[in-house]
Amino acid sequence: MENNYYKIGSQTCCPGRLVGGLTPEAAADLGLKEGTAVGASLIDAHAGGLGVMGADVSGHHLPCENQPITSRMAVICGTSSCHMAVSSRALFVPGVWGPYLSAMLPDLWLNEGGQSVTGRLVDHVLRGHAAYTQLKDQAEESGKHMYSYLNFHLETLARVTTHVEQLTADLHVWPDFHGNRSPLADQTSRGMIVGLTLSQTLDDLALLYLATLQAIALGTRHIIDAMREAGHDITTLFMCGGLSKNSLFVQLHANTTGLPVVLTEEKEAVLIGAAVLGACASSDYSSIQEAMRKMTKIGRVVRPNPELESFYRKKYAVFLKLYDHQKEYVKLMNDGHLEATAVYN
Repeated sequence: MENNYYKIGSQTCCPGRLVGGLTPEAAADLGLKEGTAVGASLIDAHAGGLGVMGADVSGHHLPCENQPITSRMAVICGTSSCHMAVSSRALFVPGVWGPYLSAMLPDLWLNEGGQSVTGRLVDHVLRGHAAYTQLKDQAEESGKHMYSYLNFHLETLARVTTHVEQLTADLHVWPDFHGNRSPLADQTSRGMIVGLTLSQTLDDLALLYLATLQAIALGTRHIIDAMREAGHDITTLFMCGGLSKNSLFVQLHANTTGLPVVLTEEKEAVLIGAAVLGACASSDYSSIQEAMRKMTKIGRVVRPNPELESFYRKKYAVFLKLYDHQKEYVKLMNDGHLEATAVYN
């Protein structure tokens, strides 16, 4: 705060506002014209939000079609995940960052939830399993990505069940291997796996992979529930990032939350968001929301399967209990030997 914030500056402006034009040196480096408009920037995840959540949904029969943008949540999912929603008034959500006025969309308050590891967690679970080398070799032989191969393998395992996702009725994961960012804001939280057997086969790895993806999706549901309790009215998810290219990951999010998931035509949504900022700075569009609507196209809509509502209601109840039980174990260990002995007796 010294000397009127001289280290960071004292002027602020909304994303997409014209802050000047390219200098001759910058234009030459970028291969662009001198004076090309430059808009105020955003961090990557927020730019991803601009690149997905403003898409024109007319004719897609989505619940957000005739609702304001405040009914939408952007989920940017890669190594970690960010869950962003805006509101017309300041909503304070325990364990969720914000609210920040005009941080992503002018004149709207931003709340941002998140999961510290998502893509990184899936990689960790796969690489740590005894059957990982077998998975890698068979995926290469088939010409498929490992995730695609596992998705196919799960289909073969589901011959005796109605749905692939019900294969994990007895296998549950709490995904906080790196602590919980939202909505618990508990850095001491740790991962849990319940239902392990002695099996070390590829089948076992596929089931653990499925249970991990479900845990991440249930974590998204946990965040949405916290935001709704604070006043958000979220009816549709808009997803982008590396994990959104995994069809099973996307379907699980639809099924666990009960909400449709919109995927955009352009895979690199963060770049679209950056282009939105430039288009506003150059006055190609009169507002951020107009630019979002005109520059983003829907590629696919993934809808929840109502037949799995009961399964995920139970799965979510187990999911929440895992954290409660973990805190009970911590308390037992911290309360001392005598109380722990009394409980076991």
